[in-house]
Amino acid sequence: MAALFGSRVRRLRTAAGLTQAELGEKTHVVASRITQVERTSGAKPTLDLARALDQALGADDLLVDLWPYVYRETFPDWSRAFMTHAERAVSIRQYAAHVVPGLLQTEAYARALLGGDDQAVAARLGRQSILSREDPPPPKLHCVLAEAVLHNQIGDAATMREQLEHLAASVSPRLSVQIVPYGAVHLGIQGSFVIADVDGGQVAYVETAVRGMTLGSPEDLAAATDVWESVRTAALSQAESLELIKRTAERWT
Repeated sequence: MAALFGSRVRRLRTAAGLTQAELGEKTHVVASRITQVERTSGAKPTLDLARALDQALGADDLLVDLWPYVYRETFPDWSRAFMTHAERAVSIRQYAAHVVPGLLQTEAYARALLGGDDQAVAARLGRQSILSREDPPPPKLHCVLAEAVLHNQIGDAATMREQLEHLAASVSPRLSVQIVPYGAVHLGIQGSFVIADVDGGQVAYVETAVRGMTLGSPEDLAAATDVWESVRTAALSQAESLELIKRTAERWT
């Protein structure tokens, strides 16, 4: 399906008399990104890029309709539903109990976690583009991580050190990373979850041992918010968290 998406983009671009560079300018990406899409190499297109391509090429939603199928072989059904919401989110709150969230993973960390699957790695890294997009503005991302995340070895020591250094460097006015220290009492002990603010409402995604679940009922969202407030309250301050992340990174040698 990725090949079909790429061929449609190439055919529409050619019909419109546009070069890859010109289409890149219209969609606010570099020409090499258009090359990747057309050749189905590198990271797969995000929903934002599919929309931009659709509009620039006058495709009447053809590319937007094809986009979910591009990821069908990489992401299971239960996660794709939430990912579509996350693409439109204005704010994302995430608690991670075991590993660094995908939006903040380095390539080496993701590769080790995904067993070297090039397609899965490219797809995961491709999703990170929502944090650097220009239109619409990127969502605010608030992450709370269990301290165990800093110590659960994924890959070798160099991979862990690079990942923790990347975590620390990612902090900005729009992106926070806080750590829940060992021994802190909170309601997030059962596992990781995400809450996204989308289109004036909210949607949550909860991971289980078997699969993830997208939740949208008022009761489920209220429960997820209660858990979020519990882990956020138990977390160290941003400054204290950064100090702990950097100190732990130095130990991965």
